[in-house]
Amino acid sequence: MPEITADDFVLDRPTPNDVDEIFAIESDPRVWTHFPSGRVTRREDAAATLARRMSRWERDGLEMWMVREVASGPIIGFAGCSLRGGTEAEPKGPDAFWNLGYRFAPEAQGRGLATAVSLLAIDRARQVDPTLPVVAYLLEHNTASARVAEKVGLRLRYRGPDAGNPDATAVRLVYANRELTPAQLPATLR
Repeated sequence: MPEITADDFVLDRPTPNDVDEIFAIESDPRVWTHFPSGRVTRREDAAATLARRMSRWERDGLEMWMVREVASGPIIGFAGCSLRGGTEAEPKGPDAFWNLGYRFAPEAQGRGLATAVSLLAIDRARQVDPTLPVVAYLLEHNTASARVAEKVGLRLRYRGPDAGNPDATAVRLVYANRELTPAQLPATLR
């Protein structure tokens, strides 16, 4: 398979007009095979998440991008780095980190998009605040997501129970581009 490049997709900041397309991806059970309880079932929940992402773009200078194959085309997924840990008053507190995330419509999966966009997101996170680690946390049985984390240079830093998961046997993996501090690791497990 040829390597996918930025010429193969368009990244946009989210807008309120994206809610229906985001809801279509977030509510699709095929997207949530590894974590069915995370599936979004109400459009208003997708709208609230989208509003938070737009606000964080303003506050943090980085968040999830909407991924399209062509400008003004349909959204095929979203991916990027979001600031996590911290508090609203102090978003870059001692437990802050960049959370790398990616979610794509089933028709767009398996084409290398998550890896290509994640590489750009990590580069942008380093430009915005290089003092924070980049982290991807996922469930152990989500091997495709783990492969993406490894391809973009993240290393396994933690393996243990996924607290709060309805599946008591679920195992959480935390990948990061560097060792996490004693404050950052617990923040990735919340």
